[in-house]
Amino acid sequence: MLKARDIMTREVLTVTPEMPVEQLADLLWEHRISGAPVLDESGKLVAVATESDLIDQTKKVHIPTVAAILDSIIVLENPHKLDEEIRKMAGSRVKDIATRKLVTVTTEAPLDEIASIMARQRVHTLPVVDAEGKLVGVIGKSDIIKTYIKK
Repeated sequence: MLKARDIMTREVLTVTPEMPVEQLADLLWEHRISGAPVLDESGKLVAVATESDLIDQTKKVHIPTVAAILDSIIVLENPHKLDEEIRKMAGSRVKDIATRKLVTVTTEAPLDEIASIMARQRVHTLPVVDAEGKLVGVIGKSDIIKTYIKK
């Protein structure tokens, strides 16, 4: 079975947290990629910036559902979700819009596990890290699709 090391892109385009959102959009469009790992000044993987993060900037704000019981108002959804949406919509730098909840795989992850993670977690840009957690590659949707062509 194929593993992450067999299908990952090794020459990874990365971005910095301070990069302007417009520059991120240009980079993704120019290189026809759906996302890029975000590395801090020490080279540590801190987030992933994707097309979905850019799209989130232009969507409508979802007002949380609330219920009024007696004299209290109870928010029926996670109030942090609204804060996150507003942060992304107002963001001008990659650090403002990038997804900080990292989902990664190691170089030894099998293809079926990678596909399952991407589907379950709804991620399309999956950083590949070595045993020390250092970024060594990235797997995108197109890398998975290429596995069908090589057969």
